[in-house]
Amino acid sequence: MIPMKKNVLLLATAQAMMMTGGSLLITTSALVGYRLSPDKALATLPLALQMMAGMLTTIPASLLMQRIGRRGGFLIGSTLGMTGAALAAYAIVSAQFALFALAAVLSGMFTGFGNYYRFAAADVATTDYRPRAISYVMAGGVVAALVGPNLANWTRGWLVTPFAGSFLALSGIMLLSFLTIWRLDIPRPATDTHGHGRPLSTIARQPTFIVAAIGGMFGYGVMALVMTATPLAMHEHAYPFGDTAWVIQWHILGMFAPSFFTGALIRRLGVLTVMLAGAVLNSACVLVNLSGTSLDHYWLALLLLGIGWNFLFIGATQLLTETYASAEKGKTQALNDFLVFTTVTLAVLSAGHLQHYFGWRAVNLGVVPLILVTFAALAWLIRQRRQPAVG
Repeated sequence: MIPMKKNVLLLATAQAMMMTGGSLLITTSALVGYRLSPDKALATLPLALQMMAGMLTTIPASLLMQRIGRRGGFLIGSTLGMTGAALAAYAIVSAQFALFALAAVLSGMFTGFGNYYRFAAADVATTDYRPRAISYVMAGGVVAALVGPNLANWTRGWLVTPFAGSFLALSGIMLLSFLTIWRLDIPRPATDTHGHGRPLSTIARQPTFIVAAIGGMFGYGVMALVMTATPLAMHEHAYPFGDTAWVIQWHILGMFAPSFFTGALIRRLGVLTVMLAGAVLNSACVLVNLSGTSLDHYWLALLLLGIGWNFLFIGATQLLTETYASAEKGKTQALNDFLVFTTVTLAVLSAGHLQHYFGWRAVNLGVVPLILVTFAALAWLIRQRRQPAVG
């Protein structure tokens, strides 16, 4: 196997394990937080702190990897992931909400490094292969859809305290992630390119960058808010945990299964068309959720939400690669992911409050403005690109 495709396969494997941990956290974290927290409105606080830690790690992680290379940065991230999973298991057994929140922070720092797997794939791929490389790495999340929620269900009774065993199993997965990253063969960046290129303010003013950032921010933000509130909403409607895990499993499958063909769709239809389709699917999710609360409603809405996220996030990632030169990629990717995961953090933190105080309908109405802004941004860039060049 040629080095490029070998690296893409290893990155896809690492992505699969990272997202398996993420899907386990999505399935269990709000419920664990609800049980451990004295204030039930703070049930999603650990998940929000995880997202915040990921957000705050994005810039230093990117700049560090610009110096020490992708492999070294990813190994640091996997170590943080192992530590966070083990600490979460202990926190659940000892019933310490603050310690569980700290474990979530460490897991978030791991995610802050791991979110660059897709950019690492773009770095090692040729221009023609790049959309597929990004898609194949994101397709690693299909494993997460099949394993993560089921792992939470299968292992929640391993120890006396529910879900402690789930996080113990997760620490083993993080060890496998470390061993996978160890086999990566990505050259360290050339030191003479560090710090060169256009000012970040110039890069960020490009219409393509603005729309790529909005697509990533609001595509991920809508998904995170609705997804995080779903286990709480289903709990309030007395659905058993097995049903919740099943709905989340299909949601994560929707997030990543399309990755096998999203890259081909982008090449055939264009990146902006695929992103528009993602915004349409997010709109359909809201309409389904507002129409009822049966198990089929939750299932269909979360499936549509997952596919919509896939089209928007992979599309936004591909669009972003058009905005920078090689020497500029570290700071540009850092700014983009900082903006994206700031939005995700706010969305996750808002989910618990909206669901607890205002209910499921408010959660879904709350994402409508984000979807409308996404439509407006895409329409603006389409119009910009259709205008003839001057001069």
